Amino acid sequence: MIQNRFDGQCAVVTGGGSGIGEAIARRLASEGAHVTIWDISPAALDRVTQQAGISGRQIDVTDPKAVSAAMQADADAMGGLDIVVCSAGITGPNLTTWDYPVEDWHRVMDLNLNGVFYCNRAAAPILKDRGYGRIINIASIAGKEGNPNAPAYSTSKAAVIGLTKSLGKELAGTRVTVNAVAPAVVETAILDQMTPEFIAYMKSKIPMGRFGTTDEIASMVCWMASKEASFTTGAVFDQSGGRATY
Repeated sequence: MIQNRFDGQCAVVTGGGSGIGEAIARRLASEGAHVTIWDISPAALDRVTQQAGISGRQIDVTDPKAVSAAMQADADAMGGLDIVVCSAGITGPNLTTWDYPVEDWHRVMDLNLNGVFYCNRAAAPILKDRGYGRIINIASIAGKEGNPNAPAYSTSKAAVIGLTKSLGKELAGTRVTVNAVAPAVVETAILDQMTPEFIAYMKSKIPMGRFGTTDEIASMVCWMASKEASFTTGAVFDQSGGRATY
């Protein structure tokens, strides 16, 4: 951990009430950033903000108008905006494509893809006008390889990778970078959304023979969010325990 690496910087972390988002928010705050977490769960917000001493906002990131208003409001409240991490997401059910309910498909896409798009869309002009910024999107190895019995999740994360590369190129002439991290399965409460058979299958795909930790993901994300990552944009960083093949 690098002490005070983010002194004077302001960050918004979506899905910051639990899992990967919470670990990232805590790490940013511990290194000096002024952090506001977004989450749809009031209980999660209360727990993290009380323990970590950071700000919180209850918001549904699938609402584009609410996202745009909140991004500007939080930038104003914090006195700026330097870092936006999009971590909110769900897995959806573990079913074959032909059995996958249409309503679940839309629910996963709305949060995992549209929510990321709305946040990126709202943050980019603010960061561009400020002349500096970091956007980090949480993708998944499923978006690169495709997981069977997870068609919506795999598709949504592949789309997040495409969005990251597109926006990264659009902002390449500025000092705003856009990158993604593609973890394999990480030990979080999101595993509760998966069947035991699917969890076992996912672990069997990882050569290290274990799942990742939220602290490991947070460590890489914070490097991507730092000034050190100045020549990196439109990139996707694997954290897969050896699973990634390209």
